[in-house]
Amino acid sequence: MRPHSSILWRRLDLEGHDACLLCATQSGWRLKGHALFLHDGQPCSLAYAADCDAGWRTRFASVDGFLGTQTLRYEVERLADGRWTLNGAEQAEVAGLVDVDLGFTPATNLLAIRRFDLAVGAAAPAPAAYLAFPELRLERLDQTYRRLGDSRYAYAAPKFGYDQVLDVSPSGFIVDYPDLWKAIALRCASSAG
Repeated sequence: MRPHSSILWRRLDLEGHDACLLCATQSGWRLKGHALFLHDGQPCSLAYAADCDAGWRTRFASVDGFLGTQTLRYEVERLADGRWTLNGAEQAEVAGLVDVDLGFTPATNLLAIRRFDLAVGAAAPAPAAYLAFPELRLERLDQTYRRLGDSRYAYAAPKFGYDQVLDVSPSGFIVDYPDLWKAIALRCASSAG
């Protein structure tokens, strides 16, 4: 793997942080990170990874960690025929979707932003296989992105009543996710690929 970019976010709605590394692989891209936060008064530590092909289509994601004293381990896979599995069990609700969205981190928004590569003024629906937290189950999340400028996107996720303008780095990481996350460090090892 060849490191491309890394970021550290501070969580705004809860006490917490998230650090993520974006790497180029032989066959695509990998996000690898660790979210640490307080959830319902309990410490939570979640190491995560998401693998994509060269076109930014999700292939696999994993989450490993704990919430309080409960150990968590989840594997998400998008099969070649468009079906999804969670720990080996088929997830019919998200069949046919392309992107995974790990609900506890802003890292996976990068996947749709990079995959669509929208021109300024263009918009796209971006439904995702959303790994809900703390339930940790896959469900469909309808969302849209509209590119407003070189580094700004209008983003909406109606299920959560969320409709804001996101500031995005050249690598695709969100640097300002209003009311939820704010980047406090960003490093790029190479130009966007």
